[in-house]
Amino acid sequence: MSRPRILVVDDEPNIRRMLAGVLADEGYAVDAAADAEEAWTALAERPADLMLLDVKLPGEDGLGLLRRLREAEVALPVIMMSGHGTIRTALEATRLGALDFIEKPIVPERLLLSLANALRLRRLENENAGLREALAATGELIGASPAMDRLRGEIARSAPSEARVLITGENGTGKELVARALHAGSPRRERPFVKVNCAAIPSDLLESELFGHEKGAFTGALSRRRGKFERAQGGTLLLDEIGDMNGATQAKLLRVLEEGEMERLGGERSLRLDVRVLASTNRNLEALLSSGSFRRDLYHRLKVIPIHVPPLREHPEDVEPLAVHYLGRFCDANGRPLKRLDPGALARLRAWPWPGNVRELKNLMERVVIMVDGREVGAPAIAGLLGPAPAVGTAGGAPSDSAAANAAPGTGGAAAGEDDAAGGSLAGRLAACERRLVAEALDAAGGNVAEAARRLGLDRANLHRRLRRLGLRDRGVSR
Repeated sequence: MSRPRILVVDDEPNIRRMLAGVLADEGYAVDAAADAEEAWTALAERPADLMLLDVKLPGEDGLGLLRRLREAEVALPVIMMSGHGTIRTALEATRLGALDFIEKPIVPERLLLSLANALRLRRLENENAGLREALAATGELIGASPAMDRLRGEIARSAPSEARVLITGENGTGKELVARALHAGSPRRERPFVKVNCAAIPSDLLESELFGHEKGAFTGALSRRRGKFERAQGGTLLLDEIGDMNGATQAKLLRVLEEGEMERLGGERSLRLDVRVLASTNRNLEALLSSGSFRRDLYHRLKVIPIHVPPLREHPEDVEPLAVHYLGRFCDANGRPLKRLDPGALARLRAWPWPGNVRELKNLMERVVIMVDGREVGAPAIAGLLGPAPAVGTAGGAPSDSAAANAAPGTGGAAAGEDDAAGGSLAGRLAACERRLVAEALDAAGGNVAEAARRLGLDRANLHRRLRRLGLRDRGVSR
């Protein structure tokens, strides 16, 4: 663990030297600044763990700098110092978030005690935030399937390293959760986790969002702005939807990754970076490489460790635990009694191809909590909320199994002979598969329509309509 770094901001050289000596003797690393602008620049170049800030400074005073730090959301503990302290000044400093107010001449023992308490408080806050983040991230990676076990294993091996990770997967699979789990399991867990969605920001604004800008860098740049890289100093930056980044920004990002430093737009000073970069995408980057839309050198810089998040249809055994988890969460969040998914509802969920992956399942469970009356949730309610089965090819370019959406769990598609008899068309194959499954359920139920309906996860009236449509009405001998 590195030594805590203290930034001393005071316009008197003798006080800066005295404080630097006292703090260095106690094992702290020390930086110093003579005014607010020097302090701001020092923080941009090298993050501090705490600031000792004099109230009276040339130009912008200490309270002004403290206000600017808070407006820029810089999470830095600050202890104010003053030789002209008043109750009003102390109250204003406290209102702006200062942890303590020390009067000059400074008594070293008093200063060191205040400093130790402030750093301890920050450490506890960071630990609590890290634990919450770790629980949130790993708590959402639910499932005991081999696919999820592999994913958790890859995260566990990759998290403690400094290597860049490229996370791929369809929309809704949980790529951001994987990124947060990587951060939570890393030595950077107490530092910021910052995300930027490259697809959601207009191309002409993305560079400013990533790298920040100086006042006057372009029309509308009325003040200096810290970019996402600066906000992630010491921590982790997730470049979400990296496949949508424009070519100019790709070139600048590549240079930043190669050199480990950057300049704000309109700036002349290079800022050294200490950021672990993760990237994620739902696009086929290999295809973008072939078309020239994505730089091959950047691709290899980002893909030091590749992690693929599987679509939900590839681990359907995890549908039930995910559904139960989200159902409980949304019941609690909405103040509703805990609902239960009956066997028919679970069968319907397992059979669905989930083109929207875990996000689609999560949203469905929220709808169930809000729209379905009663404690017991059956197959008709699930079928009504799901709607028609999605068409082939809706799941991120991968074929979805529409036939499975109407099948009972544990059964396959139509047999080869049935496919041939149906002429190979999708509608014919689905009808043949449905007819076979309904006939099998009726035979297994001894012709009892109510029992067959239960096995298929349908209500009895729905099954009667299907029997008429499929020409199987005479097969049901008991209603």
